[in-house]
Order: sequence, then structure tokens, then C-alpha cells
Amino acid sequence: MTMNEFEVDDLSYDHLAAKHVSLRRVLGLFKAYAGRLALVLVLILLSSVAGIAAPFLLRSIIDNALPTGNLNLLMLLAGGLIVLACFGTVLGVLQVLITSKVGQSIMHDLRVKVYVHLQRLSLSFFATTGTGEVQSRIASDIGGLQALVTHTASQLARNISVVLMTMIAMLALEWRLALFSFIVLPIAIWISHRVGELREKLTYEQQSRIADMASTVQESMSISGIILTRTMGRTDHLKRRFIRTSEGVAELEVRTHTVGQWQWGIIDVLLQALPALTLLCGGFLMSEGVTAVTIGTLVAMIALQEQLLWPLEEVLESAVHIKTTRALFARIFEYLDRTVELQEISDPVVLDHTKIRGDVRLGKVFFSYDNTLAPAINGISIDIPAGSHTAIVGATGSGKTTLGYLLARLYDVDSGSVSYDNIDVRELSFQSLTEILGVVTQEPYLFNATIADNLRFASLTATDEELIAAAKVAQIHEMIITLPDGYQTMVGERGYRFSGGEKQRLALARTILRKPRVLLLDEATSALDPATERAMSHALTTLAKQCTTITIAHRLSTVRHADQIVVMDKGHVVERGTHEELLALKGVYANLARSIQ
Repeated sequence: MTMNEFEVDDLSYDHLAAKHVSLRRVLGLFKAYAGRLALVLVLILLSSVAGIAAPFLLRSIIDNALPTGNLNLLMLLAGGLIVLACFGTVLGVLQVLITSKVGQSIMHDLRVKVYVHLQRLSLSFFATTGTGEVQSRIASDIGGLQALVTHTASQLARNISVVLMTMIAMLALEWRLALFSFIVLPIAIWISHRVGELREKLTYEQQSRIADMASTVQESMSISGIILTRTMGRTDHLKRRFIRTSEGVAELEVRTHTVGQWQWGIIDVLLQALPALTLLCGGFLMSEGVTAVTIGTLVAMIALQEQLLWPLEEVLESAVHIKTTRALFARIFEYLDRTVELQEISDPVVLDHTKIRGDVRLGKVFFSYDNTLAPAINGISIDIPAGSHTAIVGATGSGKTTLGYLLARLYDVDSGSVSYDNIDVRELSFQSLTEILGVVTQEPYLFNATIADNLRFASLTATDEELIAAAKVAQIHEMIITLPDGYQTMVGERGYRFSGGEKQRLALARTILRKPRVLLLDEATSALDPATERAMSHALTTLAKQCTTITIAHRLSTVRHADQIVVMDKGHVVERGTHEELLALKGVYANLARSIQ
């Protein structure tokens, strides 16, 4: 991988950062903790005052106590230095305790905010964004801010306070030597700003490459990825691909930490040479007869310079660090600024679960995944009475699954309406919709937890008896009890300890446990053998008496007893009726039936 592949698009990044990041927005993260941060500032000011008092005590020791042999004064001044040291230490410990707590609270708030926001985005976001990329922004990017919110911000405030107090003290001690010392400041500030700009863009690119690496690991190290890699004999290919990605990350890591080192060296030379130059300047002033400049004054000035230089250097380094963290804020805020397409209205309709009938209606529904593409759903109207069984069938790409997405409000229609009990789904509260509709998909997702935990994801308070009842309806109970650990058996990542049919039945049992008034089955029996499918169909027939059932299917054996069958083709409803009526038409449904026999 060449360096050119990692060159940052300056204009693209500058636009992104300007759009999403502002000082006001970053400071807004600290707003909830203003009281504790104000206390930290008070501690910082007290610590700074204690720090600048020490050189004045030192000057008195050198110019007054030592030359006159006044031991009482010497003991008093020395004791003062010790007290100041103890006082500063206590203040420093309190600062660390408070800022660490506040910093971790801010990190927690930001992680939760991003996670909750992502949960509200529509499927289109997740369809185009890799899981590794999402994980990287939550873990790596927010983690990269930890030093800023727990250490850098408080240290910056502390060091700025020390720098300002020390500069005032230097002016009070001897203004000519002080002004001479300040000559290096404009040069150092300009250089640090320039280095910060260089590292900021590299940090953004570096985090993008880390996200790519996380996506590669997440995809290739999953069970599906391992199976595919080994059966395709592509292990070496993926190894080389990972090596290239890792080399790119390492290369950017080196550049991020080394860019501007020569410029930073200039700052080091200037700061280290300053005491020697100050002694030279002081000696010149003393030779000119300037009585205000004494040996004690020079020693105190050098002490103040030492007290100025290390916090000044840390201020400059903190400024560079803050510039680089702007790249992390850009990546995080970019996610937070993504439009939430699926919004709950301000005063949504909340239905009483016990009074929901289960009527479903689609009225002249149009929907397209992209305005430049042909509609996936084109003017469909379907009435599904409560307690009935409606099947949606059609060839691949006819729009069946998209229709299921709209029923579940995973997308919103472009025009028309989807309603339950004559209430538009967009007017329902999210909670009411989830109580109405239960969904089982063709590729059910199971957590790497026990069977019982996976089932209780639908109802956290479900009893063991309720789990067993739902599993029996889904024709999976008998299989579960043959396992050594029964319902406490771990299912493995994505349920890979079980067959496709077993996973589908577990997912069905999980949905049944919620007792939905409308049950949407999207190819939910596609992985079942004929005998299990017949048993499942019988169970669903019993279940259908308690709820409205909508079955999206390709295998017609699962829908032949439906009250109505809706046939789709290229986003349109082309036929509807019972199994026998549609066969008699000798149209699309009849052709579909013949093609899959």
C-alpha cells in the first residue's frame, strides 16, 4: 500500500469538520457538569497562586535571610516553601479525582448518545455502513477522546492559569527581563498551531483506516466468514489483505506522531536557551548599573521561567492534541447529525394492547429505496381483516420483503399509508407498534446467550412456563429438552450451534412470547423440512385464531390455506384470491406454482 493511498483530501475533511464541529458544540458536552468543573477551576487558581509564591520566598531567602544570617527568617521562609508544596499536592490530588469522574461521565454520555441515535436510524443506514465502521466510531473514536475529557482539558486550564500567573509574577519581579523572556512566545505558538493542523488531518485518515481494519476483522473472523474463507481456500488472500491494511494503519500512526518533529525541535531549543539568554541579559543590566536587578532577582526570574516553560510547553502540546481530537469529534458528530428518518410524532397514539383488533390496511402505497430507481412498491392497496390469514407471494425481486419492511415501519412510505386499526403507522407510538406487530424473518438473529435469554428478549418477565408454551407452538420444545442444558444451552454466535430450521423456530417462539395481535412471517419457514413445516403450519393455524397473520413466502405450500393470497410482480399487485381461485385464473400464480413443483 503506497503513501498516496493515504493522502488526506484536505478540502473534503475541512468541509466535514466545519460542518459538524464547533467550539460551542464541544463545550456543550461539559455543560451538565458545570458545577464540578467550576470547583476544578477554583482549585487550579489556588494551585497557581501557591506555585508563583514560591519564587518570591526563594528571593527573600537569597537576598535577605542568608546574607544577614537571620535563622528565624530562614526557618519561616523555608517552612513556607514546605507548606506551599503540601498545599499544591493536596489541590492536585483533588483535581485528578474530580476531573477523572467528570471525564468518564462525559465519555459515558457520549457513547450512550451515539448508540441511542444509531438505534433510531432507518435500515438504509445499516444497509450501507459496515458493522466494523459503526463499532469503530463508538469504541475507537470516542475512546480516543478519553485523554481530552479526563486529562487534557483540566491540564490545559491548569497550565494556562500557571502561565498567566507566572507572567504576571515575572512582570512584577523585573519587567525588563520579563519582556525579554516573552519574545519566544509568538514563534512557539505559531509552530504548535501549524503542527496541530498537520496532525489533525492525519488523525482523521488514521481513524478511517482503523475502522476499515475493524470491519475486515469483524467480517472475516465471524463464523460465516471463517466457513466461507476455508471452503473457498482464500485464507492466504485474506491474510495478505489484512497485512496491507495493518501496514497502512501503522504507517499513518508513525506519520501522526512524527509529523512536525523538526518544527517542535525549534521550540525546544528556544525554551531551553531562554535561561542562559536571561542570565546574559541580566548580567548586562547589572553592568549598566540597574539596581533593581540583583542576584536574588536573577535566581527568582530563572525559577519563574522554569515554572513558566514546562506548563507553556504542555499548553502548546495540549493545543496540538486538541486539534487532533477535532478529527475524532468530526467522525462522531457526523453520525449524530445523520437525519433520523423514522420520527415519532410529538403526541403519538398509544393503544391499549388488550383492545387492539388487528385490522391492517395498505392504501395506495408507493416506496422507492432511491429516488433515481424505479419504485419497489408501486401503488399497492391491500385490506387484511382482523383474525385473517393473508399471504404475499411473488418471484424474487417482486417487492415482498420490502412490503414487510413497510408494515414494520423499518422504512416510511413515500406516499400512501400503512395503518393498523385505521390508525396510520406514522401516528402510532413506537411502543404501540411493537405491541401490535410481531416479526419473524428468513434470517433470524440470535444472541450469543442461552436459549432462555434469547426467548426472554421478547418479554423480560416471561416465566419458564410461558417459554415452554411458546416453544411448543413453534415446534421446538421437544428438541430443546433433549439438549444437556435444556433451555440454558448457549446458542453460540448468531445461533450457529443450531440448524437453519431450528433457528427459525426459536425466532418464532420468541415472537409468539410477545403475544402480538398481528404476526408477520417473512419466509419464516423456508429452512424447515416438509414434516416440520406441516407441523408448523398446523400450529400457526391454531395461533391464527388469536391474531392476524401475514405470511410472505416463496414456497406456496405454506400459504395454500390462506384466506387471501396477494400476488406481486415488480412492485405491483397483479392477482389476489384464494389458492383455488388463483390456480383457476392460470396467470402469474399458476405459473409460479408450476415453476416450483
